[in-house]
Amino acid sequence: MAVKNRSLSILIVTGFLCLGTAYGQKLTFNGSPHKVIEIAPEASTGLAAVYVVDNLQACTVSYTSSSGNVTWQRYSNLGGGFAEPVTGVNRTGNTFTIHADGNDVGYIIDDGTRRHCFWTVNYSNHNLRLESLSVSEDDSECDRTVLAPAGQGDAITYYSINGRAVELSRDIEVEYRTLAYDEDAQVWRESQASVTFPSLRQHLSVDAPLCNTDFTLRGDRFLAEWGQEQQVVSGYYNTIAVNAQTVVEQVEHTADNESRPSGDGELGGSAPAEITFRAFPTDAAVFREWQFSPSSEFEDITERFNQDEITRVFTDEGTVYARYVCADASGKCVYEGSVYPITIGASKLECPNAFSPANQDGINDEWKVSYTSIISFECNIFNRWGIKMATLNNPSQGWDGKYKGKFVPSGVYFYVIKAKGADGKAYDLSGDINIINSRISNSAGTSGEE
Repeated sequence: MAVKNRSLSILIVTGFLCLGTAYGQKLTFNGSPHKVIEIAPEASTGLAAVYVVDNLQACTVSYTSSSGNVTWQRYSNLGGGFAEPVTGVNRTGNTFTIHADGNDVGYIIDDGTRRHCFWTVNYSNHNLRLESLSVSEDDSECDRTVLAPAGQGDAITYYSINGRAVELSRDIEVEYRTLAYDEDAQVWRESQASVTFPSLRQHLSVDAPLCNTDFTLRGDRFLAEWGQEQQVVSGYYNTIAVNAQTVVEQVEHTADNESRPSGDGELGGSAPAEITFRAFPTDAAVFREWQFSPSSEFEDITERFNQDEITRVFTDEGTVYARYVCADASGKCVYEGSVYPITIGASKLECPNAFSPANQDGINDEWKVSYTSIISFECNIFNRWGIKMATLNNPSQGWDGKYKGKFVPSGVYFYVIKAKGADGKAYDLSGDINIINSRISNSAGTSGEE
């Protein structure tokens, strides 16, 4: 025989079992002017259902049994172990009815084969009243805004069969405007924020809005279902909270003869390193600046730029740290962004002594230095008669082995280099360049006058 899985809550209480919603037993209410709201309780409570009735005192409560034999017990916050028999039960067929007394109370019903447990809430004992809403300036902080509501809306509590208190959320909602960052468009956009509270408290704390706004307090879930939801709106609030998003982009070096120092960070590398820093602050940010420091703790800030976007070229060996800082007009709320380390490596300059330009096989067709962090560079190349073949003004440039648009003959040529590194090192280099595998013979074209 196949066995079907089904959810079943069973709680043992002083010699009897309470069965949960798996069996579908319910209470019915007569005399309530509005719909009775049925809530599924936590499974661990042992309750089949929790009912919220707008005015329970005016109601009768009924249970229909298939066995025709029903007894009622009533229990309080002490739990089912202290349940007492209910008297005055009226029977019509297999329906058993009692008069509610207007209290929040639990019922244990024994229908002869099983026991089922319920909790009933008289909403008129917990009426919500929203009178006004204001911002509590004294308690608000930069990242939290504290609201002070006036009115009443106490916590609604139901009790498990073991007497454990469980709060039944009223879903009282605070709604307001704030800003959300659109990463694709790199802009802050206005958005709606909402926070739900289980009951009306003396202070309601929400994430601080990032734009000026008012706050709407509405509730609760039960009044909303009965078409009687209440709401109040605060006065206009000028935000003090600040936030920012930052983007840092470095111009990529594409020279194939430039090497990046090993072990350096994502920014920097080989000088000169051109980096653009962009910040996108929120509305309340009045004071704004990019800061640069040799210390990651920014103990000594050496440069400040009062702009949201700047471009800097880093030419000195070592590490510099950058961050964006903004604050509101009073200086109370300060945002400090991510710290970006920019590391420039030590310089290096090495020169090859041979290449083969004329065969154009894609291998060693151009004479280039290998370098790192060279910030000034001049290289002159001569033939053996002292005629200048080429001048290179950037270490990324190379000589293609041509003079006046034509390949020079195979043989020995000479370079003279004057350069400076990001670490201050001066380079005065000279040496031989051997051109091999040229299809051109030596001729007077490069041995005499230009």
